[in-house]
Parts: sequence; C-alpha cells; structure tokens
Amino acid sequence: MRPFVYQRATDPALAMQALAAAAAGNNPPTQATVQPLAGGTTLIDLMKLDVMRPNTVVDINPLASAWSTINLEGENLHLGALARMSDVAANPEIQQNYPVIADSLKLAASQQLRNMATLGGNVLQRTRCTYFRDVTYGNCNKRNPASGCAALDGVNRTHAVLGTSEHCIATYPGDFAQALIALDAIVEITGRSGVRSIPFAQLHKLPENSPHIETTLAAGELISGFRILGRWPRSVYLKARDRQSYEFALSSAAIAVDVQNGVVRDGRVALGGVATIPWRAHEAEALIKGQKLDDALAQRVAETAFAGANSRKDNAFKIELGKRVVAHALKQAAAMEI
Repeated sequence: MRPFVYQRATDPALAMQALAAAAAGNNPPTQATVQPLAGGTTLIDLMKLDVMRPNTVVDINPLASAWSTINLEGENLHLGALARMSDVAANPEIQQNYPVIADSLKLAASQQLRNMATLGGNVLQRTRCTYFRDVTYGNCNKRNPASGCAALDGVNRTHAVLGTSEHCIATYPGDFAQALIALDAIVEITGRSGVRSIPFAQLHKLPENSPHIETTLAAGELISGFRILGRWPRSVYLKARDRQSYEFALSSAAIAVDVQNGVVRDGRVALGGVATIPWRAHEAEALIKGQKLDDALAQRVAETAFAGANSRKDNAFKIELGKRVVAHALKQAAAMEI
C-alpha cells in the first residue's frame, strides 16, 4: 500500500471541504487524489492491490450520528448512507415491509463485512473484474482510460451480458443496489452547495464511452441517504452463485409485486450479476401488471428481461441462468403471505 494522509471529518462541511480537493473532470476514481472512508471494505482492499491510489483518505464515520438513521414513517422509508448493512438487514421493520432489502443485504457478504460496510459505500463498490483488479493488465478502460478492455477476448465467465459496450463488459457486483432500483429509490447527495436528490436509476452510468466514470456524483459529493416511497412486503431477492457461502452473484433478481385478489397491480423486476450497472427490466415488468401470474407468464417475463442480452465466449450460460432466476423469484414473491 502506498503512503497517504489520513483526515477525520467531524461534520459534513469539513468533509465536503476536504473531498472537494478530489480530482475533477474525467479522471477515473482510481486516480482521484482524495477518497472518503466509511467501512473501508472496498477502498482498503483496492488500495492494497494498488488499484486505487489516493493521496488523502477522509474518514467520514463521525457523520454517522446524522447519516445512519433507519426510519419508517407511514409509507415512507429513509435509510442513512452510513447505516451499517448488518443493522439494516436485522431491523424488524425492514424484514417485514421490505424483505427484498433485508435479503439483498444478508446475501451480500459475511457477517464481519456487513458489520463494517455502509449502505452508501456498498452501492459505490467497484467491479470484481480480474482485469480491473490486477494492475499487471494494462488494458482496462476503467483503470486506464482508452487502454482497451482485456475482458472482451479474455476470460469473461463472470462478466456482463446486459448494458455492455465495446469499451467495457465489467459486471456491477452489488446486491443492495438491485433492491433500490427495483423500489424506485431516491438518492440524497450532499455537496458543498447543499443537498440534491436524484432517482437511484440515475446514479450509475453505462460504460458507453467513458467506463472510468462510473457515477453521476460530482467531485466532493457524498451519498447521505436513500428514500423509498411505499411499502413492499411482498418482495424477494434471489441470488445464484458459484458457492452457497458468500460469493458475488452470477445472476440475481430483486422482485417486488403488489397482488390483490390474485392479480398483479404493480410489479418490479431488477437484475443483478448480469449487467454493467444496477439493471431494471421495465419491458418485462409491463407484462405482469393487471395479470394473474402463472408459470407461462413468469417465463415470458424472464425471456423479455434478457431479450437484449449480448454474451461473450464464456458467459452465454448467464442468459439461461438469469431467466430461471427471474421466473423463480417472481413466483416466490407472488406466493408470499403477508
């Protein structure tokens, strides 16, 4: 690990001031001179690998008193960005009203990591692509802009089949983000000019031309919270992986349905482990609204969700796997008793 300066921000203003010194413009996150530190489960890992090389690390954990709330008022949920994954997953109100959130957090990592990791840091975690994480590979557009993508013709079994481009096929690795995008979450972002809110679906950027620019966050901004309107007690997160113990998804699905008298009034379908960003399958969702869900409809929804998939030499299996995960999760959610 390279030497760095450690700073501790005791209030949001100091944090914003320190982080505003980060490299602006088109510099990739790996070259940013300043990085925030919360749980550190991604940042420290990548610093050890020499993938991320900040000169200054700003500890934002003192902000947790204001930014770690778990608050359900009426039909609206607010989650602080510095809430620990384990605390949110274990919260009885989350388990009852948002099981898709609880499940996505429980399945994301070991208990030790969930005790450290924060919600805000989790949605910003970097890809697990080997060519990104191993600095001996020079051609990685996320790490070295305009250098190429070694995964295109390399070993790409775990790579994405949705949202890919000729510049990058790295899979977005998170689980919690799929629940957020399925539930139309709002992201609260704090910067030097104040607080702004955007749909969670607008946080991550497709790797169309600049894979190294992964989010719409400006230099010096931090995620401070998440808001979800409405309760979704009939929701599930299903994850397929290489091993039963904690592992990143080969395919996953975050499903939420509102069923009345056997008819789906509203349904949400989000996909994980198969796309370059958190992925919402809007066209697939449209098929189930106003319908009674059966095996045939679940299969049609799954087929539609992967209609635009584009596989490489090693990851074609993900398409069929993903369809089965979606169909199974749909039926599981619809059958839930609430």
